[in-house]
Amino acid sequence: MTDRAVLLWIHGGGWRARSDEDGAALAPLGLRVVPATYRFAAEARWPAQLDDVRAAARAARAAAGGLPLLVGGDSAGAMLALHLGLRGVERPGDVHGVLAYWAPVDPLDPDWRRLRRHDDPWAGLLGHPPAAGDAATADATVASHLGSGVPVLLVQGRDDAAVPAAQSVGLAGRLLAAGHPAHLWLTHGGHALALDRPDIRAVTAAFLDSVLPPA
Repeated sequence: MTDRAVLLWIHGGGWRARSDEDGAALAPLGLRVVPATYRFAAEARWPAQLDDVRAAARAARAAAGGLPLLVGGDSAGAMLALHLGLRGVERPGDVHGVLAYWAPVDPLDPDWRRLRRHDDPWAGLLGHPPAAGDAATADATVASHLGSGVPVLLVQGRDDAAVPAAQSVGLAGRLLAAGHPAHLWLTHGGHALALDRPDIRAVTAAFLDSVLPPA
């Protein structure tokens, strides 16, 4: 299949390790998948990770041969993909779309804080516990950066024990209210679902058809 776009894939792992998911399962949909790396929380605090994936996006775009650039990721990588897509590589609106799978997006969400009260990776990322009124917490919250109009796909397992499903559901509503073409697939299963599972593959393909030129 001819490549339709380049997908910069940002791995998950709680901003402190590398998950096994590499996005390769999306390549058959016509995507040239390019991996991004970033410093873990033990090496650098937020927003160093955004700086790193922006640099990776610049390199991917330079090598894309004019193909559209998409950004995507799973879990913590999906959070970084959302920041990169919504805030832009150079300016807001300069990517074609975001594919975010089971993304943590709100460090102050009550469901999240109950679920992860004994092991909150946001605290490692920020260098301190998230707090209302804290500038770093606000900057790391995805919904602080809406309005560029970039299309977003959110996929979430309703029984996710690592990232509450309400994170994606709530963000979808806020994206729509801010004028983003938002696609939400809330499905059965937990965290780190298979990207080539038929339903996930189908909704991803439908999203790609909505944001990319015809194959």
